[in-house]
Amino acid sequence: MSSSDNGQKNKERSLHLFVVLSRAYKTLLEHAQRDVKRHGLNLTEFGVLELLYHKGDHSLQQIGEKILLASGSITYVVDKLEEKGYLVRRPCPKDRRVMYATLTDAGRALVERIFPAHASALHEAMAGISTDEKEVAIELLKKLGHSARLKL
Repeated sequence: MSSSDNGQKNKERSLHLFVVLSRAYKTLLEHAQRDVKRHGLNLTEFGVLELLYHKGDHSLQQIGEKILLASGSITYVVDKLEEKGYLVRRPCPKDRRVMYATLTDAGRALVERIFPAHASALHEAMAGISTDEKEVAIELLKKLGHSARLKL
């Protein structure tokens, strides 16, 4: 096989990998969405609550960076969660232009109640591969992500 044939085959494998990753992501996302929807939340709202629960208070900008949302979207999501009584905004004492989100007792109780079942639902969705295969997939996907980021 010539190097041009190998190059073409590698390019085709890259395209196929993209399609397979996209389909797997879409399916897993559907599992996650279905699970959090049972609790009156969307995935973005759940992501914000889960971040604050596991990592503590964050500025709205930090939340956007962590869960990959634009600032306008974060404001909207935080407004909705505040209306539901799950979090409050509080100004940064050192820079009043910076606003932090803090879980309320109701928000903390909600995450404590629903997170274990959510983790189990995702575990079930990924039951098609073994623990060792998950470890390999994690390492390969990290490597792929880092490599792709360098090319941006």
